[in-house]
Amino acid sequence: MNETINLLKNHRSIRKFKDELLDDETVKELVLSAQSASTSSYVQAYTIMGITDPEKKRALKEISTQSYVENNGHLFVFLADYNRHYELSKDKGTPISYDKTEQLIVGTVDATLAAQNLAVAAESMGLGMCYIGSLRNDMGKVVEILELPKGVIPLFGMVVGKPDHEGSRKERLPLDVIYHENTYKPVEETKDSVEEYDRSISEYYKERSDGKRDDTWSDQVIGMLSKKQRLDVDAVIKDQGFLGQ
Repeated sequence: MNETINLLKNHRSIRKFKDELLDDETVKELVLSAQSASTSSYVQAYTIMGITDPEKKRALKEISTQSYVENNGHLFVFLADYNRHYELSKDKGTPISYDKTEQLIVGTVDATLAAQNLAVAAESMGLGMCYIGSLRNDMGKVVEILELPKGVIPLFGMVVGKPDHEGSRKERLPLDVIYHENTYKPVEETKDSVEEYDRSISEYYKERSDGKRDDTWSDQVIGMLSKKQRLDVDAVIKDQGFLGQ
């Protein structure tokens, strides 16, 4: 297997970093790597914001509740962004709209592709990283903290830095569960694979927690998805001009 594939397959989230900020050149190279990702129709409907202000990092940590949002080498926030396109369209006398679902999907996908490029670039440098979806715990507050104009929404963050622990690689769902060829497989066809995976994940948690935790993947995700979560996200997205009113 080549070096790139080995890097990708060895990914693990890092949540504890050495007390050392990334230098400007490293940040620049990471962002340039992110920008090299594919983008739908060359729209580039995203912005990457670096958060270095200690007060803003602290405020974002309060929303996330995760300490590493404040304590890291660098905090990036990925934004779906049509503000620049809208302002440019006014200058050119050809107004645009971005209030349809397709524009939200394009901005989200563009930002996510860029983020994953940045993640891989960081890991190739020996840095660790972790995505921060918990910034959506209060998306409206994040909009306020980052002073985001209409046409811009915060999707997620990413912390990057020099690892201060090894982390652990979590096994993913079996290939036959994720990869379907030509026709969508009925869930019944992969039930045995999921059950075997559940047993494996339960053992992983037992080992990591000295027996204090033994839940399965199925129990974990069904429990999470059965709860109402982040109900304000829809309203904030619409308030920023997406998905109509």
